[in-house]
Amino acid sequence: MIKVGIVGGTGYTGVELLRILSAHPSVSIKAITSRSEDGMPVADMYPSLRGHLDLAFSVPDLDTLAQCDVVFFATPHGVAMNMTPELLARGVKVIDLGADFRIKDVPMWEKWYNHTHTCPDLVEKAVYGLPEVNREAIKGAELIGCAGCYPTAAQLGYLPLLENNLVDTRRLIADCKSGVSGAGRGASVGTLLCEASESVKAYGVAGHRHLPEIRQGLTAMAGKPVGLTFVPHLMPMIRGIHTTLYSVLREPVDPGLQQLFEERFANEPFVDVMPAGSCPETRSVKGSNFCRISVHRPQDDDTVIVLSVIDNLVKGAAGQAIQIMNIMFERPETEGLQQVALMP
Repeated sequence: MIKVGIVGGTGYTGVELLRILSAHPSVSIKAITSRSEDGMPVADMYPSLRGHLDLAFSVPDLDTLAQCDVVFFATPHGVAMNMTPELLARGVKVIDLGADFRIKDVPMWEKWYNHTHTCPDLVEKAVYGLPEVNREAIKGAELIGCAGCYPTAAQLGYLPLLENNLVDTRRLIADCKSGVSGAGRGASVGTLLCEASESVKAYGVAGHRHLPEIRQGLTAMAGKPVGLTFVPHLMPMIRGIHTTLYSVLREPVDPGLQQLFEERFANEPFVDVMPAGSCPETRSVKGSNFCRISVHRPQDDDTVIVLSVIDNLVKGAAGQAIQIMNIMFERPETEGLQQVALMP
């Protein structure tokens, strides 16, 4: 059994980890931490876990966490970096669902996150957690910086186009929309029901923290710097990300886009390339670890439009982290992650 610890078990990504891991046949959850809820049974906070998990929250303790094989950090930026060096020194693998180890350019990370990185030496060692791109590196990794939710949907959608040098990389556009759970569980006026319901709004237009992460990934795929416009929007729904990706073909010839996408993701267990002409819906991935993609070329013109949908809490966070854990510990990649999406 894989002995698992979770730091930050009270937020939405934390409870998603618990929901999925509690039914994972190869996992034993040993610790769930929360300073504010120390001693509270997890099932008292989340009744959905009654009968599935008999643990209480505890204060983060290195000696306790060091008894685990792997520790997940479901915490805000700036938390994982403080405990990761000691955990790695004690032989514990670390999977950070936060942003501390995603961006290789440390000064850029510090600029966007307004925080001083306490272990920049580990950033280069960390493997970026997007299995469809870095599966082989993940297999031997000790430290993972999981891809963010918007970056996951955007990078998977652009991947076949950039790998094959088919589009103009100077003017990529990612128009992204997320459910309210993407803002986290903390109370804020902007995510109140009366504020978010029956309304759609853009935010972070001048610059969003996920922009350098997406640009970093797309640059690696293209093998050269890319120009990217990324605009996120808040949608009146709880879960889901819908990403509409625009790009322009470099040559006017038909590159066989549908076949290209189907072949690139043919062996990816959690990427579903839908039939030509399809428009994937966020509800088709709700609660699942799937990314569903469709590719379009309207009026056979030179513009390519890719539609990419994920559940921001699963493939965009907890599910992807567990997919990564399975790879690291040589378990079947789909183990514990075969939930069918919820309908309606």
